[in-house]
Amino acid sequence: MSATPSLLATETEDDLRAAVRSLLTTHSAADRVLARAESGAAYDRELWKTLTGSMGLAGLLVPEADGGQGAGHREAAVVVEELGRAVAPVPYLTGAVVTPATLLALPERTAEVSALLAEVAAGTTVAVLAVPLTAAPGDPLPEVTTDGGGLHGTVRSVADAAGADVLLVAADSGLYAVPAGAPGVTVTPLTALARPLAAVQLDGARGTLLAPAADAAPAVRAGLLSGAGLLASEQLGLAEWCLTETVRHLKDRHQFNRPLGSFQALKHRLAQLWLDVAGIRPAATAAADLLATGEGGPAEAQLAVAVAQVYASPVAVRAAEEALQLHGGIGMTWEHPVHLYLKRAKGDSVAFGGAGRHGQEVARLAELPAP
Repeated sequence: MSATPSLLATETEDDLRAAVRSLLTTHSAADRVLARAESGAAYDRELWKTLTGSMGLAGLLVPEADGGQGAGHREAAVVVEELGRAVAPVPYLTGAVVTPATLLALPERTAEVSALLAEVAAGTTVAVLAVPLTAAPGDPLPEVTTDGGGLHGTVRSVADAAGADVLLVAADSGLYAVPAGAPGVTVTPLTALARPLAAVQLDGARGTLLAPAADAAPAVRAGLLSGAGLLASEQLGLAEWCLTETVRHLKDRHQFNRPLGSFQALKHRLAQLWLDVAGIRPAATAAADLLATGEGGPAEAQLAVAVAQVYASPVAVRAAEEALQLHGGIGMTWEHPVHLYLKRAKGDSVAFGGAGRHGQEVARLAELPAP
């Protein structure tokens, strides 16, 4: 029987949204995000400290017994949505969603796993999964081998690796926690559209074994599935910002003594965009809800995540493109933040497999002809 996800926000989620939005209005304003982009810093450490230390948001997925908040994917989705609305430069999706989801999917909670979960929940350690940003749930793991206790291999395009303290590496012998600054680890930042990417080279690096090889692949798949599901919430946040700011601009900007927004052609474009953007919320909420509850089994969550990505990715890109075009000349300048949203939307469109891969997953799970 198919599960019926709850699509209405709870009072707790509304309160969390208001608190995070208020914080980001002050600590992640557009000028600050632009300044960080020009600085070359991996992420905004001050903002990360506030989000994790003062508000405890890094531990939403982590049980209270492991030092977390014991919440779930729905609450984390609220945070991710607000971070997407502000294009906040912090490793939340990778470090506070994918990593704990991966660790919590391990069948055995060893002392090493519990200790790492506690550090992640406290925000004192940024741990990221060493897989390419484009990796979809179920993709083959990167070819990392073990020789004499050392890890060998190269993983390209790892999101947020340049600012990570610990790398979760899935090798042929198991899942390892490898300090990013350990001997034999080289992290090389790469040019990227929005989310910082880096190549990770392992040359005899040693780490702590967290789980055997048989448990590594399912855990990585669970982590990537959570990342793909909550990515739709980030895409919702940035798409809603693009729509809201574009409507505001077209109300304020006049031509021929009339607001630009009064022209019928632009009204039609914005009306269609509103319909498209509004459709992301139920898809993203359904994905987060089924990831949180597990109702209907793994296949239901996989299908909800795939549907959310198939819909949200192209809509977020189109919302950012429309915002850039309809802001006219000012939208083309570096000083206006709209280019940050376009870059993030473009980058998100290929993350965790992209809409194309998830379209194939929808066809498989729904037993439809492949697109």
